[in-house]
Amino acid sequence: MSYLKPAFTHPQLQPNRVGYLKKDYEGVISTLCAGCGHDSISAAIVQACYDIDLEPHRLAKLSGIGCSSKTPAYFLSNSHGFNSVHGRMPSIATGANLANKNLIYLGVSGDGDTASIGMGQFVHVIRRNLNMTYIVMNNGCYGLTKGQDSATADHGSINKTGQPNPFQAIDLVGMALELNASFVARSFSGDKSQLVPLIKAALSHQGFSLIDVISPCVTFNNNAGSTKSYDYVREYMQQTAQVDFVPPRKALSVDYDQDQSMEVTLFDGSEILLTKLKPEWDPTDRHSAVNRINNAKANGEILTGLIYINSEAPDLHGLLHTTDTPLNQLQEQDLCPGTTVLESINDSFR
Repeated sequence: MSYLKPAFTHPQLQPNRVGYLKKDYEGVISTLCAGCGHDSISAAIVQACYDIDLEPHRLAKLSGIGCSSKTPAYFLSNSHGFNSVHGRMPSIATGANLANKNLIYLGVSGDGDTASIGMGQFVHVIRRNLNMTYIVMNNGCYGLTKGQDSATADHGSINKTGQPNPFQAIDLVGMALELNASFVARSFSGDKSQLVPLIKAALSHQGFSLIDVISPCVTFNNNAGSTKSYDYVREYMQQTAQVDFVPPRKALSVDYDQDQSMEVTLFDGSEILLTKLKPEWDPTDRHSAVNRINNAKANGEILTGLIYINSEAPDLHGLLHTTDTPLNQLQEQDLCPGTTVLESINDSFR
């Protein structure tokens, strides 16, 4: 059975500043389970890209293997895309990014694709500060293979078979902070008001941006005793702050006391606006962010929001001093500068 989306749209729908309607950022109809949190994340990506006036052809979406890695088919059909093998999306993203820094890179992964087979690639893409947004759709189980516990399943959580998980969980946010990632956030697939501005901020950040999204698996991991279920997350979720993304073209207007807000300016002049901050937390202080994460763990809470940001760290291109020109556009005179230049390079090593 096939399903087709209707081609018509309401004649009064307004395009964004680059002339696209919201439906232009959509993909094919999802084949995931009804109610899957991953579909909510796909919808948030669609909304975020529409809101920031991103031209679809400027974005490259990449994924590995898993339920989460199917989702690039469900958003931005007119973008570049590559579905890699299991756990290898970061290396594909690194190669593509080094070849062409002018594209915007969005990687989508799962807790198995990232925290198990892809762990080695995940840690290295962080430490290199590759300029990409990396979204983990984290449901604590392997949805494609009948719901076994994944490496992010919390110790003692109960899976659908009724068995408690005997192993300690890998905390991707804590690991990203330890590796000095320049943008670290966590959200919940059921909290669109928080997730959309986080995605917009991540796409505008110059460097590696991690968003770990708790995304309950309605088929295998939405039962009582699971710490990744809808009920548990809604009960124990604690927000660091209310997050908003302010594009550079908009005037800043606020309706709260300045001592209750913080503005973080990104490289392109846009801003992340944080309100109602916790007094013991500063998102630009990694030590403070680590303390907030550890305190939340001790209290059984799921800390969401923008947890840490460093808007001044150079990305991989800045560290390697690469060319601004995409590699496929370099000409012979760029690649072969002549014997005089070659001799000077050789002399520098003598």
